[in-house]
Amino acid sequence: MIHCLILEDEQSAREVLQGYIDKTPFVNCIGMYESGLDIPLEKLKRADVLFLDIQLPELNGLSFLKTVTYPPKVIVTTAYSNHAIEAFEEAVLDYLVKPFSYERFFKAVTRARNLFLVQQKEKIEQLFLYADKTIYKVEIDDILYLKAEVDYVNVITKDREILILDSLRNWKDKLANFSFVQVHRSYIININKIEKVYGSQVFINDKSIPIGKTYKELFLKRLDY
Repeated sequence: MIHCLILEDEQSAREVLQGYIDKTPFVNCIGMYESGLDIPLEKLKRADVLFLDIQLPELNGLSFLKTVTYPPKVIVTTAYSNHAIEAFEEAVLDYLVKPFSYERFFKAVTRARNLFLVQQKEKIEQLFLYADKTIYKVEIDDILYLKAEVDYVNVITKDREILILDSLRNWKDKLANFSFVQVHRSYIININKIEKVYGSQVFINDKSIPIGKTYKELFLKRLDY
């Protein structure tokens, strides 16, 4: 999941961006602001992407960007094309000129997602899980699925089951940039391990896993069949 902030002083432009974000399952808006001076530092640290308008009250968008020590990835959204060179000198990810279509927006956020996916895979290909006074090294690609069990999560790999004290919600965020999707309130599965889907059941390693009604549409979109 890509967590984003919107820095935009025009309400109509904010509404367009929010509408595009709502249509995109892997993007989540964590805040909208009219001035960079209003954005809390903890929100900037949490954000993956900042949608940045240039013409802003009090402080120009690019001037604000120069004040941030470790900024998120930036996608400029502006009515003016003449700031593009200056923007790319600040290493922005993309430059969208208003009015832009959903197709153009989707191309920009897909570029961001692909970048994060590559970075994440470069950093993390295995996890260390603590259970029963033992630390297990688990390759992410070896995980078949995860099952919520009260206050625990059962991590099922091709070789073993590891019951850890955790929540499925945490694991949904942790695996968001990999080939995992939640199919039920109690299950997250590795798409690459699916053997077949029949009705409201998905089969992995001969295990039948239910597909919840509220998760089915997004799950089928991820399959892209």
